[in-house]
Parts: sequence; structure tokens; C-alpha cells
Amino acid sequence: MPKQMSYHDIREVFRRFHEAEPEPKGELDHTNVYTLVVAVALSAQATDVGVNKATKDLFPIADTPQKMLDLGEEGLIEHIKTIGLYRQKAKNVIKLSQILVDEFGGEVPSSRAALESLPGVGRKTANVVLNMWWNVPTQAVDTHIFRIGNRTGIAPGKDVVAVERAVEDHIPAEYLQHAHHWLILHGRYVCKARKPVCGNCLIRDICPFEDKNL
Repeated sequence: MPKQMSYHDIREVFRRFHEAEPEPKGELDHTNVYTLVVAVALSAQATDVGVNKATKDLFPIADTPQKMLDLGEEGLIEHIKTIGLYRQKAKNVIKLSQILVDEFGGEVPSSRAALESLPGVGRKTANVVLNMWWNVPTQAVDTHIFRIGNRTGIAPGKDVVAVERAVEDHIPAEYLQHAHHWLILHGRYVCKARKPVCGNCLIRDICPFEDKNL
């Protein structure tokens, strides 16, 4: 495991991220908190671009739990069948919609525990929803953040929960709200898994990663 990056270096990393993109945004299209939950749940093992294509025609007709139930599982499948694991995801979306209607009055709950009680909603999905909708500085650790956290030493950890805790513990408070978006976008477009684009990296002089491709 790499050495934990120093406070001063981490602060400079996120100062640069902030300077380059002060208000980073998630790339999943949604119209309200319910469609955000659905979009994030559908995005597991799928690309945001693929999910957005599938939900482009779905969300205008099913943007509440009850409308999704009215559409039904088979109707939902017709919209999301281009997404991996679409049958299981359709089952989960219908089940979570039913629970929202039966137990939460059709409203999406705003606690991590309540969100995680919904089928197909894990800790990462809950953190995304809490961060993007309720502006809670939660950290949704995906493969990009896990890789960057360990590759750079910004937030090293043996598993996603450890990396999440490292992000929360080591990144200065003023940058926590957008931290996971900056890291995800950096991992998606620059610090890629197989061929990191180190020549275009904002933090190349700070990052200890040795395989710097020019």
C-alpha cells in the first residue's frame, strides 16, 4: 500500500482540481431525487452514457415510484434492456419503488441506512444520492476513486470502505463536498486504469506514481 500523501500535498491537489473545475457535476441524467436513485442503481457495471441513453425516454413517463409501478417490470425492461444485468436491475427498481410507496409515502428517504434498505441500493449509491441531492459531503468510492486513492496516496485503503474513510479523514473540509466528483472525473478521463494520461495530469508533479506516460 502506498504512503499516505501529506496534508499540504492533498490540499494543493484539490486546490488545482477546484481551480480547473469549481463545480464538478455527476454525469448521470436525472430530473428529481427518485430518478437519481434509479439512475445510480442502473449504473452498476454500466457506463453513465449507456444509462443516460436508456433513461432518456424512461424518465419522462416514470419519474415517481408510482409511475414506475404503473409502467411495470416488463415495461421497464423495454427501456433498459441495453444495460448490463437489466433483468435483475428491473426487478430491483420495481421492488424499491414499491417499498417507497408502501413505507415512505412515495418519497425517497434522506438517511444512508434507509437508502441502503432499498433493493439494489448499496453504500455507494446511497452516498451518491446523499451528496448530489442533499449536499452531504459523502464519498461514493467506485473503481476510479479506489484506484486513484491507492495509486497516488491521496486515500490509500485495502477496500472501498477504507478508502472512503481515508478520503473523509485526509481531504480538507472545504473540498469534501465535491471530492468524489473530482476524483471520479480524473480517473475516468486522465488517471485511467491501463494507460494513465500523465502528460495531461494537473497533479503530475505531486503524484508519486512512477509509470508516467508522456
